[in-house]
Amino acid sequence: MRIVRDYPYPPALVWRALTDPELVSLWTATGAGARPEGLRTEVGATFRYVARSRPGWSGVVVCHVLAADAPWRLRYTWQDASGGAITEVSYRLESHGEGTRFTYEHTGFTGLGGFLMERLLGRVRRRMLADGLPAVLASIDHSGHQHSL
Repeated sequence: MRIVRDYPYPPALVWRALTDPELVSLWTATGAGARPEGLRTEVGATFRYVARSRPGWSGVVVCHVLAADAPWRLRYTWQDASGGAITEVSYRLESHGEGTRFTYEHTGFTGLGGFLMERLLGRVRRRMLADGLPAVLASIDHSGHQHSL
């Protein structure tokens, strides 16, 4: 799955919204409401996304940072805490006009289960990146302080 969005904010501000645990929790609220625990953008770091559990899913995803180059690139593994396939998520930011082009990719899905998961996650991610992230970006002033949403 690949989603590309343009935001009228500088890369450093978009990066902050994507990687600051307090801000991530705000824009993911438009999806499954996952909050990051232990999120650090350092190669080798392990962190978790924790959401409300659902039948057949614990609500916990374990991630391992594979690559990080702030504020341009982040790549990490994504695996259900109960095991299963390991997929990869990547964030790529590029200066684009007066703002930032953000490319989100989540790859590595296989089989019918992977196809269904990719479709489900794609719907959720599109909503988060079209509604949740822009609202959070608009709440941060250029000095980096967040105003209430």
